[in-house]
Amino acid sequence: MSSTALSPVKGLARRNSTFLLSGLGVLPRLVVVCSVLAVLLFAAMVFAASTGPTTIPAADVANAILQYIGIDRGVDVHAPVYRIVTVVRLPGLMVAALVGAAFACAGATMQGLFRNPLADPGIIGVSAGASLGVVLVITQFAALDNLWLLNNGPLSNALWRIPAGAFIGAVISSTLVYVLSLQRGRVNIAALLLAGIALNSVLGAFTSALLLRTSNYDAVHAILSWLVGSLEGRGWDYFHLAKWPIIVSIGLLLLYTRDLNLLVIGEENAQSLGVNVAQIRLVLLVLSSLITASAVSIAGAIGFVGLIVPHILRLVIGPDNRILLPASVIGGAAFLVFADAVARSVIAPEQLPVGIVTALIGGPFFLFLLWRNRRSIAAF
Repeated sequence: MSSTALSPVKGLARRNSTFLLSGLGVLPRLVVVCSVLAVLLFAAMVFAASTGPTTIPAADVANAILQYIGIDRGVDVHAPVYRIVTVVRLPGLMVAALVGAAFACAGATMQGLFRNPLADPGIIGVSAGASLGVVLVITQFAALDNLWLLNNGPLSNALWRIPAGAFIGAVISSTLVYVLSLQRGRVNIAALLLAGIALNSVLGAFTSALLLRTSNYDAVHAILSWLVGSLEGRGWDYFHLAKWPIIVSIGLLLLYTRDLNLLVIGEENAQSLGVNVAQIRLVLLVLSSLITASAVSIAGAIGFVGLIVPHILRLVIGPDNRILLPASVIGGAAFLVFADAVARSVIAPEQLPVGIVTALIGGPFFLFLLWRNRRSIAAF
């Protein structure tokens, strides 16, 4: 499997007619793209909040959300509709948006870092490492009656162990994959993917062994649902648990978009242009691992968000990470909010784990894109 890394500038010049708004400067393109994606995110939030056991008209949902964020729409804040939207449904949607933004940003960063459009936290083992860290913490450091009872459950005094375990597992797995993929100081793409596949299998085996040794059936059932990737029952507690690691890490990654562009054209070229390649690689690896671990710690290993969202956006707006990374953040949020709405409505009143929905949506669509553009895609 091969991939071609093109300069963000030269790549745009060669395919000037392909990428959206390629004739504009970086800042105007960034404003337009992010504005369009923000509208899509708001539409996804309205659609998701309008679905459920009680169907609410989209206009009422939109007015309730706008009223909640401080835009006066004349909505009675004591009305049942407002309470359902803002108290019952909005917290879960905010968690979905946060997790989707995290996975998409981590995926876009790893694709640029490894110069491979198929790099993804799930594929190269980072999510599996974070999952193993969380399962290890849960099964070895706490006997749970209710896995996600945060306020007065067994983990209430040691909740920090969950994201800490996820982060340690993610960093170790991403570092191991990166080291195994190095060949004469450069990342070997085939070795990267093979190492990721092998590591996923090994870490999955350890996770299964821990589950088999756990006698608490309720905890095992909840962990299995979480490993697939689920947003069921997630509220403000989960959002506040992960918001600062994710938001701060995304903000820091946005500061490195120029360096990420230079890494895409080759490490030697980047070094000659004044980039400290070793330092930048370490920083990007740690930040993307922290984002992934934070998302996994509250929602499980949801797949395909970090793979398909940056890939589709790259095909539409081009490979310039100064635009691609912010767009991936908003696009990933919108994608997972929409997927969560589908998960809650397909077999209502039951709810599918959202990880199943993202795989069913992302897998076939991604394969279709690869087949349709198999001759014209120049990877980066």
